[in-house]
Amino acid sequence: MKLRIATLLVIAVSCFAQAPAPTQAGRAGRGSSTPSAPPFKKRILILGAAKGYEHDSITDAMATLWKLGRESGMWEANLRTDYEWITKKKVDRNGKNLGDFDALVFANSTGEMDLDDQQKQDLLSFVHEDGKGFVGVHAALDSNYKWPEYAEMIGGWFDQHPWNTFDAPIISEDSSFPATRHFPHAFMKRDEIYQAKQWSRDKVNVLMRLDENKLKYEDNPRIHRADRDFAIAWSKMYGKGRVFYSTLGHTNEAWNDPDIQKMYFEAIKWVLGLTEGSTSPHPKTER
Repeated sequence: MKLRIATLLVIAVSCFAQAPAPTQAGRAGRGSSTPSAPPFKKRILILGAAKGYEHDSITDAMATLWKLGRESGMWEANLRTDYEWITKKKVDRNGKNLGDFDALVFANSTGEMDLDDQQKQDLLSFVHEDGKGFVGVHAALDSNYKWPEYAEMIGGWFDQHPWNTFDAPIISEDSSFPATRHFPHAFMKRDEIYQAKQWSRDKVNVLMRLDENKLKYEDNPRIHRADRDFAIAWSKMYGKGRVFYSTLGHTNEAWNDPDIQKMYFEAIKWVLGLTEGSTSPHPKTER
């Protein structure tokens, strides 16, 4: 792995250092009369381990999500580029395990992850039985093709990106959901949009999709969905746990976009149970 935790922390701390100084909500120095900030509401584990295609934006994604939690006080994030903490077993030294966290975020993680059978079961039960949260960022869908239960949890698998990175015409289908209510009904975002397989809107709440009437289909062998239903983001339950996925976040530029930052900020809050939003499936909405 070319990516290192030290690099991520330097970038994240640099981002945090550029943020406005905290006011009364900030941490007080010794002897100060300013109240101390309350402890973080939740703890999350952010994984950016690429066993397949290595996205350049992994660093930006992890650092941004760390910064959003730190600045808001909503969560404290640990960043990892390995799989050691994806377990419920005791970890050596000062390590942590899934029992220390309230949600797991796969930030552009790809490929067949180095998880043994017990780790896989621990991850699934973390969400399904323990009711903890899971957020999949973009390439989290491009993972674990030999592990059907993973696809069941996240909602499907990657099946090409028919238009590569392009100005994607998007329709918002759920304007009440916390992670998408700030988007207009119809808008454009430049990003790489995944086509999903082993996926059905009958099993998820589609939050946003491509506007199928504004896409080019001619001479494009990568298009495999006859129903022309290309979801951008969805919410779902996996047992007792909340799951959010979005294909947005492929490019470095996406992580400088306030709309994308807010979407993932609100998505993490939602899977943590700090806000409410629907997971009920619905038919494709009218334009």
